[in-house]
Amino acid sequence: MKRSPPSFPLIFGLVSALFLLGTARPALSQTPKIAVLPDNPRLGEPLTVALTGYPVKTALPHREFRAVLKDGNGRRLSQALFFEFADVNPPLFTALLTLPSTTGADFASIDVEDRGALIVSAPINIQKREFIRETIELDQNLSDIRAKPDPLKAREAAQLWAILSHTGTDIWAADAFIPPIKSTRRTGFFGDRRIFRYADGSTDTSIHAGIDYGVPTGTEVGASASGKVVLARLRIVTGYSVVVEHLPGVYSLYYHLSRIDVSEGSMVKQGGRLGLSGATGLATGPHLHWEIRVSGENTDPDALIARPLLDKNAILSKLYGISP
Repeated sequence: MKRSPPSFPLIFGLVSALFLLGTARPALSQTPKIAVLPDNPRLGEPLTVALTGYPVKTALPHREFRAVLKDGNGRRLSQALFFEFADVNPPLFTALLTLPSTTGADFASIDVEDRGALIVSAPINIQKREFIRETIELDQNLSDIRAKPDPLKAREAAQLWAILSHTGTDIWAADAFIPPIKSTRRTGFFGDRRIFRYADGSTDTSIHAGIDYGVPTGTEVGASASGKVVLARLRIVTGYSVVVEHLPGVYSLYYHLSRIDVSEGSMVKQGGRLGLSGATGLATGPHLHWEIRVSGENTDPDALIARPLLDKNAILSKLYGISP
């Protein structure tokens, strides 16, 4: 018996189902289209910028294809390089950046630039937030660690910045992050506005880049997400320190450890042991300092616990209204 060809609705349904399962590459858009997640971000929150419908001929990442966050006056606040993400046609590009906690604007925009040319732009409404203000007293030893010039300290800072400002292509972590420690006791919060009072009575200010967990020395510290260990060594200011790379331009940092149990270049799973908490470096007592950097910018760790940065379903839903 001769079989009739499948009906168009059946074919369309099968193709759509395959796409949502990530096994097909349908053409979704042939013009540049941008989506920014989340809606109405708070200060210090990471942003996922997705772009499709734009041909890129140069291997990624390259420094001239980027997402740029600008305030209402056009001043650049932060930027990030794009990398290719998700098996769809045309390609889906993603950039990860952070809305700095120091931003004073109520409104901003994301501009996509390629070799200096504006490709597409999207507006952002910014949610304000309040940050804790505190004064920290330092004894002479801690005053010297923080304020005394030291060539080795400068080299360590330059080395760390070279790592944190690098955008690779590897995607090690697809899920939301988890806290690095079981305790919920926090002695410092993201974005704290701090005044350091030195032993001689002088002061200096800083913004706390992460979260401090007040735990006893020897508390087990785990990786907040899977990734590659890119730094594991003793540093003057941060003591025994570990840095893990998770996504292009996304790193987690663990400071003031009493012991390191991983080596540079090794791979770790989410929750895998990195070392034990302590009070090494510039620390007024035993604790773990946990920090996240996205494209070099200090980022609220709680935001990465709340949602994954590379959520394919959320990205496609925002771009095309497609949901699983």
